[in-house]
Amino acid sequence: MADTNIEPTLASLSERLRVLHRQTRETPLFNPVFQLSLDLSRKLESGELSISALGGLLEELETQSLDARANRLRRLLEPQGASQRLSDMTEGASDFDAFRAFWERPHMHAVFTAHPTFLLAPGQSEAVAGALASGKPVTARASGEKPDITLGYEHQCAMTALANAQDARDTIVSAALTQAQKAFPDRWTEIAPLPFRFASWVGYDMDGRTDIKWYTSIAFRLSEKAERLGRYADTLEAIDPAHDILATLRAAQARAQASADEFAGDLSDPADLSAAANRLTEDHPDKLLSLAPMIDQIEADAEGAEARQAVALRTLAAAMRADGLGMGWIHFRVNAKQLHNAIRTRLGDAADIDLSSRGAIAALRELLARVQPQSANFASLAVESSTAVRQFLAMAQILKHIDADAPIRMLVAECEQPSTVLAALYFARLFGIADKVDVSPLFETETALEHGGRFLDLLLSEPDYQAYARARGRVAIQTGFSDAGRFVGQIPASLAIERLQGRLAEAMANNGLTDVAALIFDTHGESMGRGAHPSSFEDRIEWALSPWSQRRFARAGIRLEPEASFQGGDGYLLFATPDIALATLTQVIASSPAHTDADVPTDPFYRRTDLSLDFYRAIKDHQREHLESRTYSRAITAFGLGLLNDTGSRKSRRQSDLAADRDMSLRQIRAIPHNSILQQLGYPVNIIAGVGSAAESNIEEIGALLAESPRGRQILRLVRASNALASIKTVAAFGELFNSAYWASRPYRGTEEHLAEACEALAEYLIKDDRNGVFRRLASRLRVDALKLHRLFDLVPDDDPHPERESVRRAIGVLQAVRLALLQHMFLKVVSVPAFSRANDISRTDVLEMVFSLRVDDALAQLRRAFPTSFPRKDDFALAEAGEYPMGEGEGYAAIRETYIEPIEQAYELCLRITTAIANEFGAHG
Repeated sequence: MADTNIEPTLASLSERLRVLHRQTRETPLFNPVFQLSLDLSRKLESGELSISALGGLLEELETQSLDARANRLRRLLEPQGASQRLSDMTEGASDFDAFRAFWERPHMHAVFTAHPTFLLAPGQSEAVAGALASGKPVTARASGEKPDITLGYEHQCAMTALANAQDARDTIVSAALTQAQKAFPDRWTEIAPLPFRFASWVGYDMDGRTDIKWYTSIAFRLSEKAERLGRYADTLEAIDPAHDILATLRAAQARAQASADEFAGDLSDPADLSAAANRLTEDHPDKLLSLAPMIDQIEADAEGAEARQAVALRTLAAAMRADGLGMGWIHFRVNAKQLHNAIRTRLGDAADIDLSSRGAIAALRELLARVQPQSANFASLAVESSTAVRQFLAMAQILKHIDADAPIRMLVAECEQPSTVLAALYFARLFGIADKVDVSPLFETETALEHGGRFLDLLLSEPDYQAYARARGRVAIQTGFSDAGRFVGQIPASLAIERLQGRLAEAMANNGLTDVAALIFDTHGESMGRGAHPSSFEDRIEWALSPWSQRRFARAGIRLEPEASFQGGDGYLLFATPDIALATLTQVIASSPAHTDADVPTDPFYRRTDLSLDFYRAIKDHQREHLESRTYSRAITAFGLGLLNDTGSRKSRRQSDLAADRDMSLRQIRAIPHNSILQQLGYPVNIIAGVGSAAESNIEEIGALLAESPRGRQILRLVRASNALASIKTVAAFGELFNSAYWASRPYRGTEEHLAEACEALAEYLIKDDRNGVFRRLASRLRVDALKLHRLFDLVPDDDPHPERESVRRAIGVLQAVRLALLQHMFLKVVSVPAFSRANDISRTDVLEMVFSLRVDDALAQLRRAFPTSFPRKDDFALAEAGEYPMGEGEGYAAIRETYIEPIEQAYELCLRITTAIANEFGAHG
């Protein structure tokens, strides 16, 4: 750095980065981010700068990044305006029927999901929530201490978020009823408000994991029942401490909790399972299975109560009607392959049939015609080996012994055949729960999205499915943005999902199903790469379920039930407190997708399909070129998952041979970590790439269309928001870590002579490494596309300019430079470790590669084994025989550990903290 005495601070390093950026005018290939990392690396290796000093700098950067997350949420939620929004929604009502329709139909079903999205430590989440609530910046360092992210931890976080959401909904319902009481004094009790439904799949999602025991799901459902009953009782006690229902609620709560505790244990022993099951299933006065009589009584009590108490009682009744005997509804989830394996055992001679064929549908039609319901018990669950069948059995037991009223969703991942849904329907009928289970196919893969229209046409024409949909009152589907955004690209995925939603409206109309609702569950995440638009809450809702899609249902006369996910601890920040939850829910209502104006003029984006379809296809083709490119795959997997923190109980990486890292496929990394890696490398390829190239051949017309079209402007708002955080120079900088010429030149002409041996060793080792060339090629491809994108930007006004964007880019640049300096420190240290003998088939070269691929924990374990600091001494033995050898006392390898191994560990810990800070800047979940 220019001034060697300068203290590393965000301000000083940001200024240094700004100065370095000027040099790109003179030398276009100059890399400011990597140069800043070299400045820091030189000071670190000379001893002028210590790891602890960088830790102090990182505390400042972490605080700034948490504040950036709080600011992003503040812009999205506008929490200080929540009360006014609620007043505007409820006051001034004059049309009773319109008021009733607005409040009795859910504006959204909110689903609290998990996956690896628990990035922030509790102290960090509290700091963000505190800043969001107070309107003040995050100033003090928040604790980064994280508990183990177990399934139980995830479930508790989901329940806390659900409780806050329930409190916020109660506030909304109370306000609506209070206004109705004033505006419609003679009819207000006719209104049964239901503005939101809540649900969760945490503890019930079996897709991609085998670590959830069936009795764990039962235990969670029982604990949710106990918690909700306790909350109902607390609410009722605050209204009327002497109410006669209180005792019933408390007794049912205690009984549910006792069973929850039993099922939370290890029930692998048949005797233990039998005892827990018998307690749960036996008839008992405290076994509450339905709230319907209680709701009727509470509403009857409200008839004779004074005004305020009447509103409070009816608010409680509304909550009971919405949630039932749980914290919300629940979603089980299995993979289509699990259902296929299960149904083949029932097909007899047709077991080997192609399940995508017409013959399979005919076979399943016959199977459905002759299915006879079978009773089951907990022993049935204990002996069942099929994951899919076990889920249906668990649902049957929940409906029979825990909550008889609340329906259950059965989500089917990777569902590409109508026969898969019919197979699920078969098992629902087999166990007598088809009237309470909504089977919901997930459309997320490229194949499912491409052929989804045909899938829906075939499924909805099946008489068995039609009868089932009418009995349930809805057709349910799920659209996913994670794998779609990864393998198709986020913008093509969103447009494909939009078309699929339109095809659902068309298929329902064509098959006479306009008398049932369309429930569309859009599972999206955050951080732009998974379908949550960052610009505004209106954009967030419409990106997943566009106005065009909404109008297709409105014009067909089909009631729409929109559903969206809030993913993991980071997503639960939108429900961090009841007040923040109120801000979130009022924003949803303000842009309610369930109440669509069918008469809005058609967006030009859908009229000019000659332009928009070509634009979509060209982006999709560009994204596919990246995905099929060895360059892209190798760059994304260059560090494996080593750039990422552990953020969930479900594994982020699919099982594979650890020795095959160099040939790791993108399909071995799940969608959320894939997006996270893109952010950590500096460029969200699956959002930005291809947009500029797609417009190139007809840029004036496409620019004019996007400028005129609300949907087009929305697309570009997403791309601009992502591009504002992106840096192609950073992508290129990662490649320089593997540049043999860089390491060979670094101690050139007598500079850093103390590093000469280490740099020479690195230069020699990396001569054959492919990663430098890979990152250079990727950066070149991105740069060419970005030039075209900026020409398109010039033609479309910027709807969402943020003056602070440049300072955010600088902060990210500083974070990246510090991390690159730390990675160089790790490389220099590991290559300087003294030679050691090969052990357990692990050589010194293997350890080097582990560090270069950021499998640091593995490398450190091998180094500690090679260089122990604790070993047996002669004094440990009480022997009568004298022995002089060895002379003296060995000191072990403490010096090697202190000089090489511990610095690598410390540097990597700081790298992972930087990962969190960068994710905060992106607003990422996970």
